[in-house]
Amino acid sequence: MSDRNLAKSLNRRQFVAVAGAAATTAALAACDGAQAPAANDSAEPADGEKTKVSFVLDYTPNTNHTGIYVALAEGYFADEGLEVEIVQPPADGADALIGAGGAQMGVSYQDYIANNLASDQPMPYSAVAAIIQHNTSGIMSREEDGVTHPAAMEGHTYATWDMPVEQATVRHCVEADGGDWSKVELVPYEVDDEVSGLRANMFDTVWVYEAWAVQNAVVQDFPYNYFSFISVDPVFDYYTPVIAANDDFAKENPEAVKAFLRAAKKGYEYAVENPDAAADILCEQVPELDSALVHQSQTYLAGQYVADADAWGVIDPERWAAFYQWLNDNNLVNNQLDVNAGYDLSFLE
Repeated sequence: MSDRNLAKSLNRRQFVAVAGAAATTAALAACDGAQAPAANDSAEPADGEKTKVSFVLDYTPNTNHTGIYVALAEGYFADEGLEVEIVQPPADGADALIGAGGAQMGVSYQDYIANNLASDQPMPYSAVAAIIQHNTSGIMSREEDGVTHPAAMEGHTYATWDMPVEQATVRHCVEADGGDWSKVELVPYEVDDEVSGLRANMFDTVWVYEAWAVQNAVVQDFPYNYFSFISVDPVFDYYTPVIAANDDFAKENPEAVKAFLRAAKKGYEYAVENPDAAADILCEQVPELDSALVHQSQTYLAGQYVADADAWGVIDPERWAAFYQWLNDNNLVNNQLDVNAGYDLSFLE
């Protein structure tokens, strides 16, 4: 894999689909994962051995995960009595593995959790901390096309994942800006590197994450336009990504979850204060990453992990509920959501 191909790691072609994976498949995946430790009142067992926690990523390692890699490299997890193993997600996604208990904790998204909660047989897992405080996604295009706001997407192609929530989000933004959604041509999303797709005129507009695809455009000196979804409607300021925990593991091992989040918080705070050093740590542990892109992305995310929140990890109940209410109002979930469900902040200290 070339360095530039690492830009693939932040696309969300599966979007909300992976959280609805069959529980049977998830259970099979769990057979190969670490088993949940027995209930314990502290992170470190009485015999002095460290509590093992399997942490599953959502994609290949990237700057969303820097705080976890910093906590591992700097010994923050070990200091908390934890032995943390970082694992890659199975084919049906991280949520399936967390929900089945094959990984005790991992990376998810508020919209994935919504899809799980709205399923007929939801898996037992919840968000326990926000990794990034605001939704940093939006639409990127070639600068020459002048798509500087949603209505300007008219007459242009949009690379779609063909997912209901995805298309409803973009449609809402276009129409809220006075545009005609029917004049936006939908084309299949067939590449993983958005900058390469724009260069090749495979599409004119594409949903991206500012921390990766936009920073990749900067590194490649590719002229682009970008607008965020939250600049159009604050309802889209949902939490993406989050740290999630298996509910059964969290109930039986609350001190281990608290210890994990204390260490992760230190890791992300380190990345806020020392973005270049944090980028170096990530590149040292994952040497196949593009160093220039990692450093560019890390500089951007240093201002996003905490942003305007009181502390890293907190979730605003009103913002969480507003997005779930929007999903309910637009009939984008199989079953109506409890807008206050899916997260538990009791483990943050």
